Amino acid sequence: MSTDKRKRRRTTPLSRDQILRSAVEVADADGVRGLSMRKIARKLGVEAMSLYNHVKNKDDILDGMVEIVVADIAVPEVGGDWQESMRRRALSAHETLMAHPWAAMMLMSRVNVGPVVLAYVDRTIGCLIEAGFSYALADYAWNTLDAHIYGFTLQRLNFPFEPDEFADTAESFMPQMPPAELPYLLGMAQEVIAGRHDGVQELGFGLDLIIAGLERLRVAHLAAAADGPTDPC
Repeated sequence: MSTDKRKRRRTTPLSRDQILRSAVEVADADGVRGLSMRKIARKLGVEAMSLYNHVKNKDDILDGMVEIVVADIAVPEVGGDWQESMRRRALSAHETLMAHPWAAMMLMSRVNVGPVVLAYVDRTIGCLIEAGFSYALADYAWNTLDAHIYGFTLQRLNFPFEPDEFADTAESFMPQMPPAELPYLLGMAQEVIAGRHDGVQELGFGLDLIIAGLERLRVAHLAAAADGPTDPC
């Protein structure tokens, strides 16, 4: 397409928000490795150089993309029911990251210090502090929860089989499971093949275990604080 045609096709002023949202759409379709200034510009109907009037470089775009994604995650309520708030945050984060398959690794591998991300972290910590966690325990808590969310999401995104393929896949591996050598793996496979267990993992299972464990630590911390200045964490 010629430059003149591109200019005619775009009838509204270009903005940073439009660039970032178009970048998110490109990454959703092609992955972050497929993201380029040229692709973003083509999607917007402009020349690549015009993007630099609104963004510094590709890293600036990546930071802005993370901000857009995090803005869609439910923010915990400070002063509310901490367990419900953190559970809602976890489920919302998983749903959002599943919608943007590239985003989990971006959150894990980059230093994200935009205002949206910082506010999200601040509210997360605040929810825990106001519930009675120490700062150290709150730090352990939200990072443990995020490790579960990110790990579960990445596993779900990259798992080689769909849930409706589990039984057939388990059956295909049966010849590689000698009963004398792999009795328990064989037993699990038989449960899936027979339909007594679907083999589908749920985020909420691990989430409930983590939250229950954190509640015990929170109660212990409050009890210790009531007895004196020592901090169990």
